[in-house]
Amino acid sequence: MGYTLESYFERLELIGFFAAYPLVYALINVIAGNKEKGAIQYRLRSLLPFGYALTGLLYLGFLARNLYPDYSLSHIRSSFYHPYLKIWALSSILFSIPFLFKRPVISLLHSLVFMYLLVKDIFNYSVSSNSDVNIIRNDMKLYADSFLLNCGAFIVVFLIFYLFRKNFQKRGKG
Repeated sequence: MGYTLESYFERLELIGFFAAYPLVYALINVIAGNKEKGAIQYRLRSLLPFGYALTGLLYLGFLARNLYPDYSLSHIRSSFYHPYLKIWALSSILFSIPFLFKRPVISLLHSLVFMYLLVKDIFNYSVSSNSDVNIIRNDMKLYADSFLLNCGAFIVVFLIFYLFRKNFQKRGKG
């Protein structure tokens, strides 16, 4: 496919962090349903961008850990093979600001770039006669990990929201 090993690993990192967000988005929208189901279930949809932003924050921590101890600009430049994709990935943190978290569909559109990386590998495997099945295996394993990561990030955001909500309700009554 024309990738260096480091470039391939970088693409796998991006798939592992962000590619399954559209699936989590669809799952939460099915669970949330419509307004008649209840306030908590309907509120789930509005928490999706916060979960996505948390995933971006975890990715930032992952990058910082990998760059340690040399945070110089030359080291950063030499270790980034897809800088535009990394910047796009880090821009997911912006979904914690009000303008963007009020529009969950924008976070879905943002994540489709990473889903494209996965679909591109699957398409290349299906049309190319000399493709390696290990690429698809790696992608699928990381897609499953990405699903667990994005579900976990959403659950953490939901629990924090729920605990803060309960705390504010107690203070309001007391």
